[in-house]
Amino acid sequence: MREGALLVVGDVITDVVARHRGPLASGTDTPAVIRTVPGGAGANVACWAARRGGVEVRLLGRVGSDSAAWHERELAASGVRPLLVVDGQAPTGTVICLVDDGAAAERTFLTDSGASLRLGPGDWSDTLLDGVARLHLSGYLLFTEPSRAFVAVALRAARARGVPVSLDPASAGFLVTLGTDRFPALVEGVDVLLPSRDEACLLTGASDAADAAAGLSRHVPLVVVKQGARGALLARSGEVYARVPAVPATPHDTTGAGDAFTGAFLAALLTGADPEQAAAEGCGAGALAVERTGGRPPARA
Repeated sequence: MREGALLVVGDVITDVVARHRGPLASGTDTPAVIRTVPGGAGANVACWAARRGGVEVRLLGRVGSDSAAWHERELAASGVRPLLVVDGQAPTGTVICLVDDGAAAERTFLTDSGASLRLGPGDWSDTLLDGVARLHLSGYLLFTEPSRAFVAVALRAARARGVPVSLDPASAGFLVTLGTDRFPALVEGVDVLLPSRDEACLLTGASDAADAAAGLSRHVPLVVVKQGARGALLARSGEVYARVPAVPATPHDTTGAGDAFTGAFLAALLTGADPEQAAAEGCGAGALAVERTGGRPPARA
């Protein structure tokens, strides 16, 4: 157990969630329930970590001036200390989440990253690690050159201070664009990798999640593969050593379920849980997340 805060670095996004039932009707209207809510993988992780409690959570991200004040208020309401860089040239990123309101509540994203991926080395200061026990990086930072340079600077600073670093690959679609062959070098020095099943399989070329987890754990000390309703797999040194069952839930909107898992998992680690216990807490948070609209937990009273 390390004393100190969790510093999350990643995207802060405005989510427009449109819940519809059945296929989209091309060329005409499709009835939907539409809500605008705060989101972003990095911000969601921070909020779920703060909800779990027991650790101070800070978030560094880049937003546009159009909604900076709103996002700061929303993060603070969730118990997160916001460290937001306001971009004068780009608006806050926006994601349109199309959620099929059927049994599986599957979702499709339309993404305008806006200011979120303009985070660069100039936004980093080694003082950000003061009082920090763990650094978590959103994998979305790997998908533009400025934010990749930021990741490299942050990883070097964390290594110099002995601060462990975790990373969530974030998006199978963006990983294809990045090129999976580039991924290992970009995450060198990360001690915990938290991919989804699809991301793990894509990164390794394996069709089985356990094989993918085992393969990734030959390069990263601890790999936690999130499988949604199938729970989670934990792997070290080329072997899956634990399978953690999911918590039953009735899906309403699966947006942010993986972020909820990651936030609860990291907070639990920092308060002394072992990885299996932390993964069980992550599964519980994921179950709560899919029963809500949007990727955030309820705001604190």
